[in-house]
Amino acid sequence: MTNVDQFESMFRSASRDIFLYERGNIESVLVVTDRDEDNAGAFGDELRRFLTVVSADENVRWRDVNGSEFQTAGDLLAIVESEAPDIICTYRNLHSGAWKWPYSLGAHVDLMTQHTDVPVMLLPHPDAERSAEHAIENTDTVMAIADHLTGDHRLVNFAARFTDSGGTLWLTHVEDQATFGRYMEIISKIPTIDTEDARDAVREQLLKEPRDYIGGCVEVLRAADTHFEVKHLIGFGHHLSEYRRLIEQHDVDLLVLNTKDEDQLAMHGIAYALAIELRQIPLLML
Repeated sequence: MTNVDQFESMFRSASRDIFLYERGNIESVLVVTDRDEDNAGAFGDELRRFLTVVSADENVRWRDVNGSEFQTAGDLLAIVESEAPDIICTYRNLHSGAWKWPYSLGAHVDLMTQHTDVPVMLLPHPDAERSAEHAIENTDTVMAIADHLTGDHRLVNFAARFTDSGGTLWLTHVEDQATFGRYMEIISKIPTIDTEDARDAVREQLLKEPRDYIGGCVEVLRAADTHFEVKHLIGFGHHLSEYRRLIEQHDVDLLVLNTKDEDQLAMHGIAYALAIELRQIPLLML
């Protein structure tokens, strides 16, 4: 390696993304159900008790949509476009009996999460009886997750916006152990690279970047006097099983994750797997 290459590597290693904190402004919430008017209102009231971080502001406009107002996913999309909410709250498998089986989100939810830019808060289906004991009571434990948390200001800001005062915001980053192992297997077959040195260096760099970014998030959020604690979890593991373990271990009330992929129309792979598997708690899908 030339001196120029060494300098360039050191420069890139030292560079870091700086978190930009912006408190999200939520002025309107659209609550979507497939219930009759009375039960839709009851679900909306339960949601407002759950999301006191939003409902405490009397200026926020809430609109409860009942099942008679739409039948198709296209009808629902028209309501969303007309109302132009800052966030949509609903549950999986609207206007469908598929909530009985843990295999899908439903056409209506798929459309809202992928066809619009509005964040969707997805709650456990009220008839499924799958909610965790602590679910839908408050948001004093919020977790933000991503394949690459570094530089994802929007994700962190939304997670911070929904964390109760006095609560805890967990910023998490899990590197997939299987993917790392596969690349190291390839590297081990290149005779000009010391495999063990490469293993240690790559592993450290993979964790250094999210560690540096999250450290900056903690500093900025504390300086902003956000009134909640910020903690981090960074490591290796199998994405789905490790996130499930962390969520159960820390009794997470709300999981915040990205769902859109710039390179495809379908939901981002790990996000869809998490949305299908984690049915016990609310998810905020960006």
